[in-house]
Amino acid sequence: HDSKMAASRRAGVTLCSWHACRIITQNNIQKRFLAVSARLLTGPEGGQSPKFTPPSKPVIVDKTQSVAALRRFLSPEFIPPRQRTNPLKFAVEREDMIQRRKVLHIPEFYVGSILAVTMADPYINGKTNRFVGICIQRSGKGLGATFLLRNIIDGQGVEICYELYNPRIQQVEVLKMEKRLDSNLLYLRDALPEYSTVDFNMNPVPPSPTGEVPVNQMQVKMKPKPWSKRWERPKFRIQGICFASCLTPEQIKHAKKWDQPWLEFDMVKEYDTTKIEEKLWEEVQRKMNK
Repeated sequence: HDSKMAASRRAGVTLCSWHACRIITQNNIQKRFLAVSARLLTGPEGGQSPKFTPPSKPVIVDKTQSVAALRRFLSPEFIPPRQRTNPLKFAVEREDMIQRRKVLHIPEFYVGSILAVTMADPYINGKTNRFVGICIQRSGKGLGATFLLRNIIDGQGVEICYELYNPRIQQVEVLKMEKRLDSNLLYLRDALPEYSTVDFNMNPVPPSPTGEVPVNQMQVKMKPKPWSKRWERPKFRIQGICFASCLTPEQIKHAKKWDQPWLEFDMVKEYDTTKIEEKLWEEVQRKMNK
């Protein structure tokens, strides 16, 4: 009888211990749940609720068109200069430029691209002249737009300035599409001849498969001084010349005396043409498709 009483007493103690552990576990779970709920309601910091971040909008890409077709390009001669100009004058010139482009295909090209231009000879009927060279400059606006090609022929530098909308031009072919570090390559006149030499029988280089225009990072080596201009001066902002190979450290330091860093913050000199380009691009595309 005593053994039975002892066994029942031990069973009662074990049952009470199990109930106590269960109650403690439930209390811990409730406290943890309340703490997490309070943290979500009060926010991460300062009691502020977390800001709602909308999901990103889906980007719809037309895979039927190439990247080059999706990229907008407006020839720079369509953009009017910054000075006060007559809007009617440029509107009339744009009409003539568009009509000319419907007859002659004027491709996209940049300073640094290699072009081949075929032009009718004004003195001999039925004869044409073809010149191949690297484009070292684009200038002018409207119908007065020009581009300058340079090549080395028999050791002599030859440059021809073409009017882009000259009616004697029969074909403009881009043999190699690329950009350079600078928007003006007139310093090639003072560079070694190898940087301006282009083969007249050069075959066209296929464009980039991505549709982007590659940028040639080459830095040219210059002839010994004197040069046609002081290209080392900061006002020219030349990046395509390796000055370390043709100037001494003292000459480079001396050229920096003419630096004008405050001009970088001159807001009056800024000419934002983003809205003008978008408007003109739509106008040109609409009239070209008529």
